[in-house]
Amino acid sequence: MRKLFLAMIAGLLLQTAGAQTTDSAWIKKISDEILTNGKAYENLRHLTKKIGARLAGSSGMVKAEQWGVDLMKRSGADQAWLQECMVPHWIRGGTDFAQASYSVPASKTKNMIPQKKGLDIVALGNSVGSGPKGINASVVLVNSFEELEAKKDQVKGKIVFYNYKFNDTYISTFNAYRDAGQYRGAGPSRAAKYGAIGVIVRSMSHAVDNNPHTGATRYDSAYAKIPAVAIGLRDADWLSEQIQKSGVTVTLKTNGTFLPDTIGHNVIGELKGSEFPDQIITVGGHLDSWDNCEGAHDDGAGCVQTIEILRTLKALGYTPKRTIRFVLFANEENGLRGGAKYAEEAAAKGEKHILAIESDAGGFTPRALGFTGSDEQYAKFLSWKPLIAPYGCTELVKGGGGADIGPLNRTLKTPMASLNPDTQRYFDIHHARSDVFEAVNKRELELGAVNMAALIYLVDKYGL
Repeated sequence: MRKLFLAMIAGLLLQTAGAQTTDSAWIKKISDEILTNGKAYENLRHLTKKIGARLAGSSGMVKAEQWGVDLMKRSGADQAWLQECMVPHWIRGGTDFAQASYSVPASKTKNMIPQKKGLDIVALGNSVGSGPKGINASVVLVNSFEELEAKKDQVKGKIVFYNYKFNDTYISTFNAYRDAGQYRGAGPSRAAKYGAIGVIVRSMSHAVDNNPHTGATRYDSAYAKIPAVAIGLRDADWLSEQIQKSGVTVTLKTNGTFLPDTIGHNVIGELKGSEFPDQIITVGGHLDSWDNCEGAHDDGAGCVQTIEILRTLKALGYTPKRTIRFVLFANEENGLRGGAKYAEEAAAKGEKHILAIESDAGGFTPRALGFTGSDEQYAKFLSWKPLIAPYGCTELVKGGGGADIGPLNRTLKTPMASLNPDTQRYFDIHHARSDVFEAVNKRELELGAVNMAALIYLVDKYGL
C-alpha cells in the first residue's frame, strides 16, 4: 500500500513538472512575441500624440473611443463594441491664473517694497470657477487638518493653503498618495465650512520640478463650493516661507464648470472561450485622462498593454478555454462611471467573472502582481510565482485590484489582480503636464504586458 501511495505521489509530481514545462514554454512564447514584435509603444505614441488629452465628455474622449474599438478589431478580437454609459462633463474653461502679492524690506531702510509673483497652479478637477473677476484674499497657511481646526477662526474670507507634504518615509509612493489625497478630495469643503473663499493644495508628488498636479476634488453639499487649485512644489515651498515672513495675498482666477452629463463608452474587445465561454476573465485600463496632459502613464500605458495582450494571443494562435475581455474603461478620473456600468451590466446579465486584472499604476518596470480573493485562490496564485517571476514580477502579493474593477468585485465578488510596477517615479508626473509619451520607456511598458499576459494564460488554463 505504501509503495502504491508513493508511486501516486511521484506520478503527480511528474505531471506537475510536465505541466510547468509546457506553461513555461508558452509564457516564453508570449514574452518573445511582445518583446520582439510588440505594438504597445507605437500604439501609445498614436494615442498620446494624435489624440492627446481624453477627459470625459471631451472631443478627445470621442476620438479615443473610436481609436480603441478600431484597434481592438485590427488586433484580432472576435468581436469589439462600445458599451454606452453617461459620464460627467467638467471643463476647465480657460487658463488658470494665480498671482501672489507680498512685500520685501528695502535694502537700506525699514520701508517694505511691494512685489508680485506668478504662481504655477492648475484647477482641481470638478472644482467650480472663481467667476470672471476672480478672488483676491490673504492666504492662511495650514499644514494639516488639525492645524485648520486650530486656525478655524482665522480663515473666513481668506484662501486656505494646504501645504501637506508627501510622506518621504513610505517606500511605496502610493501610500504617500493615499495619505495626502484627503487634502485634495475633502480640503475645499473643510475650509469652506469655516468661511474660506478659495483653496490652494500642495501637489500630490515627490517631484523636484514645479509642475502642478490636478486630480478630482469632491464637495460636501453642506458647505459652499469654492474654487480650488493645486500648486507646483517649488512655488508651494516659496509660498509657505513667504507667508511666515510677511504674509501673502493671492489673486486667483479659474473657470471650471460642469456641463450636463453626456454619452461616453467603455471600449470592449473579446476572445470567446472554447470550453468555458460563460467564464470571463477581464483585463483593462482606463481610457480617459486629465485635460492638462497626454495621459501616457495614466493610463494610456494600461490601455495599450491591454490591447497588446489581445494582439499577442491572436498572433500566437492561442485559443482560450475561457472568454477573455479586454476593456478600456471610461471616466475613471472624475466619476468612475465606466467601471460602474461594466459591473452593472455584468450583474444584470448574470455573467460569471472569474478574474479581473487592471493596469493603472504607470508603464514602469513591473515588480509585483497583487491579488484579492479567497485564501484558496491566493494559494493557487502564489503557486505560479516560479513561472511569472523571471519576467519581472518577483512578488505575488495579497491585495490587488483597481478603481475600474472594484465595482465588479463589490457587485459580483469577482477576484481582482493588479500589475504593480515600480512606484518611485509615478507621482513625479501623475496628473501633471509632464505625463507625456516621452516619459514612457518602451521596454518597461512591454514587460508589464508580458507579466499580465502570463497571469491571464495561467488563469485561463487552470481557473481559480
